[in-house]
Amino acid sequence: MRIDKFLHDMNIGTRTQIRKLIKDKLVFINNELVKTGRMKVDPLADEVRLEEQVIEYKRYFYFMLNKPLGVVTATEDRKQKTVMDLFNKIDKRKDLFPVGRLDKDTQGLLLVTNNGILAHKLLSPEHHVSKTYEAVVTGKITEDIALEFQQGIVLKDGTQLKPAELLIGEYSALDNQTIVHITLNEGKYHQVRRMFGSVGERVVSLRRISFGPLDLDVGLLPGTYRELTDSEIDQLIN
Repeated sequence: MRIDKFLHDMNIGTRTQIRKLIKDKLVFINNELVKTGRMKVDPLADEVRLEEQVIEYKRYFYFMLNKPLGVVTATEDRKQKTVMDLFNKIDKRKDLFPVGRLDKDTQGLLLVTNNGILAHKLLSPEHHVSKTYEAVVTGKITEDIALEFQQGIVLKDGTQLKPAELLIGEYSALDNQTIVHITLNEGKYHQVRRMFGSVGERVVSLRRISFGPLDLDVGLLPGTYRELTDSEIDQLIN
């Protein structure tokens, strides 16, 4: 790999900025001064330094984002703000993309990565990766409804759904609303909202709190993100 491509891939700067860093004699490979951007580097074997800072090569990047309301799950959109617009300049890369989608009016955990192979596996129906949502729903949700969901309900349009686990939380008689947790192994369009619509209720708010082995970081405010830990990455891959 060329050293200028290595530095560009590691978000060190634009190609013009990288050429200037090399011209200013600030880049080294194994303590050898880099004189041209065409100089070759083995990302897995060579040590690259920018002045005294060692630049470690990373092929894949993984972020947990707490998606806020009103933002679309897309890499770009001409009219609306996207989840990628929430990333700062240091972390934003052209090859990053959200894994799956959350509706504009749904918030919560969203995985963002540039690992297309892993993303495909996580979204594939064959792998049955579970997703858990916390919802506020109109009405008093009963165990009979939970049993219907567990058996796999049929939506109003005739779509047969796979079994889903519904845990019933606190009911507010004043608001006539129930807090529930629902775990799915599939991801059809507006699925949670359509499921409750099929039993005559409406979802007031919806937040994804887990995706596979990942739980939404309680310290992550809506609209903010962080890199996954090595342990979290291993859990996702394995």
